[in-house]
Amino acid sequence: MTPNSFTDALFQLVKSLEKSEKRHFKLYIKRSSANEDLKIIQLYDALEKLPEYDEKPLLKKLSPITKPQLANLKTHLYKQLLASLRLLKSADNIDLQLSEQLDYARILYNKGLKIQSLKILERAKELAKTNHKYNFLAQVISLEKKIETLHITRSSQEKTELLAAESREITGHIDRVSRLSSLALQLYRWYIQNGHARNEADETDVKAYFRKNLPADAHEVTDFYERMYLYQSYCWYAFIRTDFLMYYRYSKKWIDLFDAQPLMIEVEPGHYVKGMHNLLNAHFDLRNYKDFDTTLRRFEAYAASPVGNLHDNFRIHTFIYIYTAKINQHLMMGTFREGLALIPYVEEKLQEYALYVDMHRILVFNYKMATLNFGSGDYAKSIDYLQKIINSNADLRYDLQCYARLLHLMAHYELGNYDIMESLIKSVYRFMAKMKNLTVVEEEMFKFLRHSFVVSPRQLKPELEKFLEKIKHLEKSRFETRAFAYLDVISWVESKVYEKPLSTIIGDKYRQSKHKI
Repeated sequence: MTPNSFTDALFQLVKSLEKSEKRHFKLYIKRSSANEDLKIIQLYDALEKLPEYDEKPLLKKLSPITKPQLANLKTHLYKQLLASLRLLKSADNIDLQLSEQLDYARILYNKGLKIQSLKILERAKELAKTNHKYNFLAQVISLEKKIETLHITRSSQEKTELLAAESREITGHIDRVSRLSSLALQLYRWYIQNGHARNEADETDVKAYFRKNLPADAHEVTDFYERMYLYQSYCWYAFIRTDFLMYYRYSKKWIDLFDAQPLMIEVEPGHYVKGMHNLLNAHFDLRNYKDFDTTLRRFEAYAASPVGNLHDNFRIHTFIYIYTAKINQHLMMGTFREGLALIPYVEEKLQEYALYVDMHRILVFNYKMATLNFGSGDYAKSIDYLQKIINSNADLRYDLQCYARLLHLMAHYELGNYDIMESLIKSVYRFMAKMKNLTVVEEEMFKFLRHSFVVSPRQLKPELEKFLEKIKHLEKSRFETRAFAYLDVISWVESKVYEKPLSTIIGDKYRQSKHKI
């Protein structure tokens, strides 16, 4: 299906339903015999059979329903589908359970049954505290205070004081969570837009923003959510600045938090799978081969567990993160050809999940697939994947778009397409300079490429050796780290100097590192 197939909200919802959800909806709706409900079953059946949303064949199937009537029917069906899903999913979701309890308490209160309402609120309060749901707790306490203020409930003075103290405590907590989650969100947004810090100016800006917005008492927080958002903020702060050691430390703290309170894995699966993804990325960036493998196995075990399959959204994210990690593992080990075997399955699942996968994930997968093909020597196929990034016009991840162009240039160099190299070099150089993305490594690379196709094959090896000498010492340099994280330029040049395949060079490094461990 094309992205345009999913422009209609109702069609999206119908296409997202699983077998159990479809069965439940039919049972739910058929309890009512109203004519309107029978019509929405017709509409539901028609939408389910459509390969993509198109109102002309839809109206034809639903004749004599007119276009204005269709709009009303769609609204009604959408509401009924959500009501059915709420009923089905409430047992699996703590937020839905708490909302339900709060709704019951309000209904009882409006009926004048104040004591019954307070009893439900007391149970809801305990559930919210157990699961660290302080936004719900604030709503519960607000309704409790309203009932106690407006009515004689014979509550003790001690209960009244306790409510006031709880209210103050919750307000402070919500404020801290709000500030820390906003900081994490803004840093993540910066990364999605720009990628890693390009230079001292970027680093200075990010540091200033972080220090300004980090709450003064941030390191004194003890609550689960406060600590989680604090660790997330530090993760993005470190990752943007390519401080991979700090990135690893805070990714580990993020997962340790869930390990200390396993119940929260089921309550916050989205944050858990994101944390596992970041921990795997940190192991990848630091080339922690053994820990990477252990963490990946653990993540796969979670993906196969009942808890890992409770929510469609997070199950799909888990798939994306696990297969990103599997590809990264092949990139680390130099097993490019073996990694190619993953591509057909990944592409098939991305097509299946087209409704849910954002452009950023597509860009990353295309880049990794291009890298696998480049490493295995299929430069033409690598170019095909890189063209998808270059032609995407996506207004995000400028760094990835820059490196896609550089890898595209290298693939053409490998293919010996020297007739277009000069124009390609100028084009890529202009693009990267415009994006303020040029590091010393890239400047040296452009110099080498410009010079390499005017020297004889006999003179090329000394030029490669000079190039390798110039960039080898930059491997640990702060702002050059970003270049090596996207392109293992050193291994590529070594493969030319030592006349070995790139996979052999990287594989040897992996085996040597593993031996040291």
